[in-house]
Amino acid sequence: MAQDISAKPLTRDVILGSWRMTSWVTRDVATGERRDALGEIPCGAVVYTPERVTFLILKNNRKRPERLPPLDEEKIALFDTMFAYSGSYTVEADRVIHHVDMSWNEAWSGTDQVRFCTVDEHTLTYTSAPGKNPFDGREVVHEVTYERER
Repeated sequence: MAQDISAKPLTRDVILGSWRMTSWVTRDVATGERRDALGEIPCGAVVYTPERVTFLILKNNRKRPERLPPLDEEKIALFDTMFAYSGSYTVEADRVIHHVDMSWNEAWSGTDQVRFCTVDEHTLTYTSAPGKNPFDGREVVHEVTYERER
């Protein structure tokens, strides 16, 4: 496999800043099937500061509630079409480890989320270790791409 000469060594300095999601695909470990995780063209951002990483990911074209407060069904639909967490992080040669201390789903709070990474001037790419998909429970690998916001 040829090495990407434009990729930078993974360090805190190279990932600092704001990144806009361009794709998020899951690959089913058992079948190899690939699916868009939150539909086509998800709306998402990750922001790395020196101390913390914060994610907010939303399905594109979410339905606006009819009123405030939303009905219970609307609340469930909104929850099921989002993904958010934050915490400190550690950078290693080929990965970043997010130490989650707050999350949209308390099952993730207190966990470490490992993301194998490549980064260049404009693109950050994550690949997860196999794990349970938080949306449907399938054993999947997440493949996510972000572009640096300017």
